[in-house]
Amino acid sequence: MMNSQDKKHRSHLPMPNTKRSGLITYDARNPDTKFPPIEQLRPPVGAPNVMIILIDDAGFGSSSAFGGPCQTPSAEKLGLGGLVYNRFHSTALCSPTRQALLTGRNHHSAGMGGITETATGAPGYSSVLPNTMSPLAQTLKLNGYSTAQFGKCHEVPVWQTSPIGPFDAWPSGGGGFEYFYGFIGGEANQWYPTLYEGTTPVEQKKTPEEGYHLMEDITEKAISWIAQQKALAPDKPFFTYFAPGATHAPHHVPKEWADKYKGKFDQGWDKLREETFARQKDLGVIPADCQLTARHQEIPAWDDMPEDLKPILRRQMEVYAGFMEYTDYHIGRLIDHLDKLEILDDTLIYYIIGDNGASAEGTINGAYNEMANFNGLAGLETPEFLMERIDKLGGPESYNHYAVGWAHAMCTPYQWTKQVASHFGGTRNGTVIHWPNGIKAKGEIRSQFHHVIDVAPTILEAAGIPEPTSVNGIQQDPIEGVSMLYAFDDDAAAERRETQYFEMFGNRGIYHKGWTAVTKHGTPWILMGRKPIALDDDIWELYDTNKDWTQANDLSKEMPEKLHELQRLWLIEATRHKVLPIDDRVIEKMNPDTAGRPTLIKGTTQLLFRGMGRLSENCVLNIKNKSHSVTAQIEVPESGAKGVIISQGANIGGWSLYAHNGKLKYCYNVAGINHYFVESTAALPSGLHQVRMEFKYDGGGLGKGGTVSLFMDGQKDGEGVIPMTQAMVFSADDGCDVGEDSGAPVSPDYGSQGNDFNGEVRGVLIEISEGSENSEHMVSPEEAIRIAMARQ
Repeated sequence: MMNSQDKKHRSHLPMPNTKRSGLITYDARNPDTKFPPIEQLRPPVGAPNVMIILIDDAGFGSSSAFGGPCQTPSAEKLGLGGLVYNRFHSTALCSPTRQALLTGRNHHSAGMGGITETATGAPGYSSVLPNTMSPLAQTLKLNGYSTAQFGKCHEVPVWQTSPIGPFDAWPSGGGGFEYFYGFIGGEANQWYPTLYEGTTPVEQKKTPEEGYHLMEDITEKAISWIAQQKALAPDKPFFTYFAPGATHAPHHVPKEWADKYKGKFDQGWDKLREETFARQKDLGVIPADCQLTARHQEIPAWDDMPEDLKPILRRQMEVYAGFMEYTDYHIGRLIDHLDKLEILDDTLIYYIIGDNGASAEGTINGAYNEMANFNGLAGLETPEFLMERIDKLGGPESYNHYAVGWAHAMCTPYQWTKQVASHFGGTRNGTVIHWPNGIKAKGEIRSQFHHVIDVAPTILEAAGIPEPTSVNGIQQDPIEGVSMLYAFDDDAAAERRETQYFEMFGNRGIYHKGWTAVTKHGTPWILMGRKPIALDDDIWELYDTNKDWTQANDLSKEMPEKLHELQRLWLIEATRHKVLPIDDRVIEKMNPDTAGRPTLIKGTTQLLFRGMGRLSENCVLNIKNKSHSVTAQIEVPESGAKGVIISQGANIGGWSLYAHNGKLKYCYNVAGINHYFVESTAALPSGLHQVRMEFKYDGGGLGKGGTVSLFMDGQKDGEGVIPMTQAMVFSADDGCDVGEDSGAPVSPDYGSQGNDFNGEVRGVLIEISEGSENSEHMVSPEEAIRIAMARQ
């Protein structure tokens, strides 16, 4: 709580760290020589440790703490010892929620109107955090907190995600976290993640077969960091942000955890909604008289799904439930660690179960590899294909996501899902707050309306730290959230967040004193070929949630004036918080040229060297949907060539140029479903050689095929046809590697470890379009360097 005894001026950060002395003496032995002892920076006395736990892609009706079918005993235990908030809200999407959470400002205000990969030049959508908004971690660090983040960071502008930075938006760069262990991007392969410690890429020491899983890994790292922090600076509180990336797809979990749920979802998603709804009433997390909202026609009924598909559908949900329980189990280990250190009672914990509603991005049938849908290739995953792989769901070979119907059930009792910011299914997330030394109440429900922007001011008030006026000499914009502290020990306290706007992809909503006006604009699972709808043609709905908790009864026709009043209020709030212009475009925002965001790589050529790796797709020349070439200068040992020269992507899609059985080989992996190979006729001789792959694109649209030709020292030595390609993305996590294939391997010809090239890769030149055409099929190394340097 606020400490009236703290005399430091904490409004301007950083605070001065030295003072001018008074009397200056000549001799230190002079009895008048006096210097105050060096003071260590610390927060106000009584400031608690703080831990924010943020689950990914989990709807209100998923966790057992809020009546869901996925067992989360750790969340339940914290709720029994603290408070359960049943009207807490997110933005309906990951990057925006996280930016809002960590700044206390609305997502558009903080420049994050969408995910970083779709940033535009508009201020509300740029993905650039204004320097007038100090992140919470930065404010706490400058007030004497130790700070660490574990897991997902999806707030770095995509043109800043390379190993050369700048690192201003990275957690341990300008984000205010002294330590970071996690991934930079929207999702992670839980078996083969691309991880950073600080800004340095790290390798996993174990394979999945040896027991590796990201959830366990980051839990161990968090436990070790907290133990070290308390061992070395026990008087210094910490701020730990634990955002594991679970339970976002891919739903990866050890098989035994998924098997715990065998048969528990045979009834299907419609019946599951009814069962969850009944449990929620029994728990009291929803009123006894509220209604279960109807399933929209766009979401299929369980009974209408093909019988031959239902086994795979049931397994999808078993895997997801196991994933959530496994995640909660490791969170429980983290909480137990605080208890063993005897600091649990003095730690303010937020356990936020979802950064948005459950994800409906897995298609009507679900997916074995969700990247197929992102590339418009969902049709490749037929029921027969899925059934053949039912036992592999959740394992290292899969990149799975569940069907839309399950996502809807995980958002019970509300309408819609993730992305749909208009309705509570996309924005309402169960939240538990635990702080025995600061909250007298135990096991009580709080129903005041709140939003993720309210977390930062709550923590500042609990720590006795004022909202900074300036940070690093920059005048700060006011925090837009309100502290939740007022209701910690007063369940009847009048809510202090009376108004909150929502917007995502044109889906809009406004909350004001219990009333909501909302309009759904787009459907989440239609990722490719989404037909544009005029914003003015959207149909608005009106709900009185003072009486209608779930937004079940639309009053727009009975009360048009009230609807218009709230629509005007939405427009006012949208103007205030940089929402306008509303941007529902998809293809245009994926293309940096039309979106207006910078690109790291310019021109038609890119020169790479051995040791460069984990380069995200935004850090590598885009070879999709166009002719291109890859030329490498390599030295082959006397024992013969073996290993990867260059690769991009993973087992879920990508390409690799490598040596196999002594020969040059190229693999193009389409969504982990189709693998196409082209191999040289002759083996690569020892010595220094130049190898080259030319891809002549067929054209005629996106994702078409082409002809691959392989060359050795300018002489053609192999050719083959690649009938199809991936149009949009290979992976959200796995990048491009020179001299190896880190993570999940692109080609089945080699494994995840020990695939590095056994000779020397002196350089690799990637060229696209006209730049890839070379009648001699050779590249002068000196010319390659000259061209690369000419682009600077």
